[in-house]
Amino acid sequence: MFEVFIGSKFEFMSRRRVAYIVSAVLMLASIGSLIAHGGPRRSIDFTGGTLLDVGFDQVVVVGTVRQAAINAGIEGAEIQMVEGGTDAILRINPENAPENPFVALRDELRESAGLEATLRRTETVGPKVGAELAQKATMAVMWSLVLILLYIAWRFTRFSFGIAAVVALFHDILITLGVFSVVNVEVSLTVVAALLTIGGYSINDTIVLFDRIRENRGLIKRKTFSELVNISINQTLSRTVLTSMTTLVAVGALYFLGGIVIRDFAFAMIIGVLIGTYSSIFVASALAIDIHVWWERRKAAKAHAAGTKGKTAKGKTKPVPAR
Repeated sequence: MFEVFIGSKFEFMSRRRVAYIVSAVLMLASIGSLIAHGGPRRSIDFTGGTLLDVGFDQVVVVGTVRQAAINAGIEGAEIQMVEGGTDAILRINPENAPENPFVALRDELRESAGLEATLRRTETVGPKVGAELAQKATMAVMWSLVLILLYIAWRFTRFSFGIAAVVALFHDILITLGVFSVVNVEVSLTVVAALLTIGGYSINDTIVLFDRIRENRGLIKRKTFSELVNISINQTLSRTVLTSMTTLVAVGALYFLGGIVIRDFAFAMIIGVLIGTYSSIFVASALAIDIHVWWERRKAAKAHAAGTKGKTAKGKTKPVPAR
């Protein structure tokens, strides 16, 4: 079997504090961008309205399309030129447009600019349906996080693993939404599907790593938990890198060759694969270590307190007053 990084001994966990800072910066930047833009830019799937995907027989500038839309009675249309200027996507409020907006736009472009336009795609969503879809999409993401938390806690009999995995997933989804906000790309139902796919991809990588940690706990003795996690990461590094590379090749092909309909999905997947690979190592595993250390210290403190109280009750010793 083809492998890379055979016998690697990288000290990943010794740099987890730096990774925490990087993740915190990325998350704060994502939150800042989302706040500045009033949340993610939602598509008509969630806001309601009509989308027209119009193709032209030659390259067209956005000003020509906008003026033609105004002359055709389409008010306040949001226009985005794609495919090098031979395709335009218009988002229209049906209340501010004629009954058949494409026909009106096509006739106006033909008369005023001598352009031939063809309708490649159209979508219409009512405002009530859009609000319901937004609510259901949010609930789908939230329920997926809760169920993943419960599943990992049950599978590994460690609630700390479940918490670490869910925090890593939230980290991945938030940063992906932040990138979409920064580059001003719409979040549609297709993108929500990509976010759920990212969650599945990332959690699969995390489970493989956690499973190796569990195996090594019974095989490798006289190692701290941090050292054990670092050994496990190096042992699964080849699998992680090769899986991420092949996935990136596939979604990269979708992004560059799949056309505009699938492009946002592929873009979200590219971000998610990169962030998910990083978070499995530097977020989920690092948090598992720190939660484990905190829990062990808490248990030791409780045991010490219980022992001190027992000795005091028997009259053997008394605690030394704090100074």
